[in-house]
Amino acid sequence: MLEFISNNWIGIGVLAVLIIVFYSWYVSIITKRNAMEEAFSGIDVKLKKRTDLIPNILAIANKFMAYEKSLLEEVTRLRSQVLKTEKGLANIDERFKLEGQLQNSLSGLIVAVENYPELKSNEPMIEAQRAYSDVEAHISAARRNFNSANRVLRNSIQVFPGNIITCLIGVSVMAFFQISESERKPVDATQLLK
Repeated sequence: MLEFISNNWIGIGVLAVLIIVFYSWYVSIITKRNAMEEAFSGIDVKLKKRTDLIPNILAIANKFMAYEKSLLEEVTRLRSQVLKTEKGLANIDERFKLEGQLQNSLSGLIVAVENYPELKSNEPMIEAQRAYSDVEAHISAARRNFNSANRVLRNSIQVFPGNIITCLIGVSVMAFFQISESERKPVDATQLLK
C-alpha cells in the first residue's frame, strides 16, 4: 500500500484537491440555495401580511363604494386564489403571477378610493391605506432580497463546476420575482370610473 501511494502521490494529490473543490462548491451551492429559500420565506411573510390586510380595506371601502362592486369582488376573488395556492418554491411562477394580479387590483382600488371624499377622509381607511403602503414597501424590499439571493445561486450553479454538481444534487434554477407585461402598465383611473 505504501508503495502504491509513493508511486502515485501526484494522482492522489490531484484527486484530493478535486474532492476538496467539489465539496467546497457543493457546500457553497447548498448555502446559497438556503439563503434564497430564506429570502423567499421573507416574501411569503410580507405577502401574508398584505393578504390579511385586504379584508379590512374591503370592509371599509364596501361601506362607501357601491359603484365599485366589481373591483371589490375582483380583489376578493384574487385574494381567495392566493390563499388556495400551495405555498413554497414548487409553485413559484403561479404564486408570483397571482400576487402580481392582486397587487394590480389593489392599486386600482386605492386609486378608486380617491374618488370618494367621505372615504378618503375616513380615519380607518387612512390607516388601512398607510398600512397597505408600508406592506407594499416591505414586499418590494423582500423581492429585491429574494432576487439578489436567487441571482447569487443562479451564478454559482450555472458556472463550471457548479453546473455539474447541481446535476448530481438536483438543485435547479428558480424564477425571479417579476410581474407580467400587463401588470407593468400604470393603473388607468379613467377605466375605474366607467
